[in-house]
Amino acid sequence: MKTPGVDVPDHRGRTGLDRTGRELDRNPDVVIRDVELTSQGWHVLRRTTFDYRRRDGRWERQQRETYDRGNGAVILPYDVERRTVLLTRQFRFSAYVNDHPDGLLIEAAAGLLDADDPLTAIRRESAEELGVTLSRIEHVFDAYMSPGSVTERLHFFAAAYTPENRTSEGGGVADEGEDIEVLELDFGEALAMIREGQITDGKTIMLLQWAALHGPFAPGDRP
Repeated sequence: MKTPGVDVPDHRGRTGLDRTGRELDRNPDVVIRDVELTSQGWHVLRRTTFDYRRRDGRWERQQRETYDRGNGAVILPYDVERRTVLLTRQFRFSAYVNDHPDGLLIEAAAGLLDADDPLTAIRRESAEELGVTLSRIEHVFDAYMSPGSVTERLHFFAAAYTPENRTSEGGGVADEGEDIEVLELDFGEALAMIREGQITDGKTIMLLQWAALHGPFAPGDRP
């Protein structure tokens, strides 16, 4: 029997989804034995079996499930003169079902790369979600956000903006189910919202703390 996503194209035209990881040999203490496709929707869930050499030299067989949603990019636009940042608020079911009061998370604008490079992707997301057209964008760092099970590597960016950069209302792409509120917040207020539990999104906390410690709002603001 042919399996969609393995032998024949799935609904996104993909095949060979069970091949990812089989060729890995960068770590001599890890030997991939098998990769199974356990679920595929828009994103892909795999179960990988591998042999792992422990620090004491013993080999043991392990299995891990990984959720592959592709890589992403996130950005913090900031206005040093007015000491403001642009964030978003949108409904996140995953947070709602896991004890968030209403599921409406305050976040830095972000999105998946899809077929784009990180810089192109974050320019697109800035325009779609925030309604801003940004010129000079700074790459801050990269991070694996949930390495225990999610493969995603997130590219972090920041960029200065002014009111003139706001070229549309933003709000996301309605045809993709997005309904995004744009928030322009005082930077000090945004930091306080972390302490008060109003901002609980990891990537947003990381960017705001970067901005306070090393970025545009660090002591002795950068020129």
